[in-house]
Amino acid sequence: MSYKLRILLVDDEINMLESLGDVLRAERYQVATASSGPEAIARLEKEQTYDLMITDLKMPKMNGMELLSIVSERWPNMKVIVLTGHGSIDGAVEAMRMGAYDYILKPFQPDEALKIIERLAEVKGAALDGEFFMRELSTRYGFDSIIGNSEAIMNIFRKVATAAKSNASIFVTGESGTGKELVAHVIHYFSHRANKPFIKTSCASFGEGVLESELFGHEKGAFTHAQGQRKGRFELANAGTLFLDEVGDIPMHTQIKLVRVLQTREFERVGGTDTIKVDVRLIAATHQDIPSLIADRRFREDLYYRLNVIPIHIPPLRERREDIPALVKYYVARFAEDMGKKIEGVTKAALNEMINYDWPGNIRELRNIIERAVVFCEGRQITVTDLSHEKIRDTGQAEGHMLKLRSLSLQEAEWALITHCLNLTKWNLSQTAKMLEISRGTLYSKMVKLGLRESADESKDNEKEESEK
Repeated sequence: MSYKLRILLVDDEINMLESLGDVLRAERYQVATASSGPEAIARLEKEQTYDLMITDLKMPKMNGMELLSIVSERWPNMKVIVLTGHGSIDGAVEAMRMGAYDYILKPFQPDEALKIIERLAEVKGAALDGEFFMRELSTRYGFDSIIGNSEAIMNIFRKVATAAKSNASIFVTGESGTGKELVAHVIHYFSHRANKPFIKTSCASFGEGVLESELFGHEKGAFTHAQGQRKGRFELANAGTLFLDEVGDIPMHTQIKLVRVLQTREFERVGGTDTIKVDVRLIAATHQDIPSLIADRRFREDLYYRLNVIPIHIPPLRERREDIPALVKYYVARFAEDMGKKIEGVTKAALNEMINYDWPGNIRELRNIIERAVVFCEGRQITVTDLSHEKIRDTGQAEGHMLKLRSLSLQEAEWALITHCLNLTKWNLSQTAKMLEISRGTLYSKMVKLGLRESADESKDNEKEESEK
């Protein structure tokens, strides 16, 4: 998408403002000028419509570094390019550390500046394409947005748009919590199969015999408890899309059958002899290193190549930290609205905590932490204190806690986790179940199993009394 940036030039040298401004206007960019830092801030406060600020570092009244600091805090979505002389390269590097998009060394040729600006314009255009793409998805299908404008996310947008137009198999890789299933949804609902079934299954949830039946179906009497004929996921997804999550856990015997289906689009149900033909677009996903599994002879190489026609890799959140502010803003607004709270955002300190954290659970973890922080927030902004019960406050302390959990049995660890969450919610079963991402009934059953029955009954009574008030 071609996008002409709105640019604010800031320099105390009038000749520089005029000459660079003329070059940019000739390329049809919208350009405004300011001869000092305070004048630039006044323009921004009045207009707030700029995509890019190009500022000199050495200026009277307010230098470029001070201006960059103010702009980064008050207008975080605006990009900044700094101008500096050859003798002050250290200042340019420091500006990059503070968040500047790039720097240009004086004296420079117009083409040098135009190349950097054009690159930024392409990123901005791709971001707008992506925003339109995801806004359409959210409006039409009710999904959460894939949020961000980093180059990594833009690459995913481009690949998804290409993949949606084809019938080829797609292989989505990435760590747990990065959004692999959401990408599969997006591809399906922007394909010509959008009005056909979207069937999904987690291959890690079934044993070998059960998974084969889940995928290909079975005939009556094929095995014990097979009381009747049952269609498998491939049949249910006919003419649509089948999403297989965690394909790295598919047993070898089932892999052999899957290779044949991908090659011929034919299979037989378990215990059956009739050949069934299907037209299915397959999207596979995994968090595992498939080449390593192939080397260990736990995954068929021919299956890998048939699945990996169009590869899409979703990077972990720690590799695209620039998307964290937008994600935080989105989830704070969403959960505040869900809970009926007037929360306007997060403090700068709290945001820094989240930007500097490595997020091993990726977006799923960030989402859960924001939801809990909204529960505990009593003011207009989420503060570091609201995050204080989370492991992002002290990674070392969290690792020590995890080491303690590793020394416990599974039942002891489960008891410790449930008790901890119950204490955080003051033993409210509904809130605790939501925090643990399980149903309230499952939580109650676990509490009974773990010897917390009296406490469970008491909590149910307390919740009933509160609801009756």
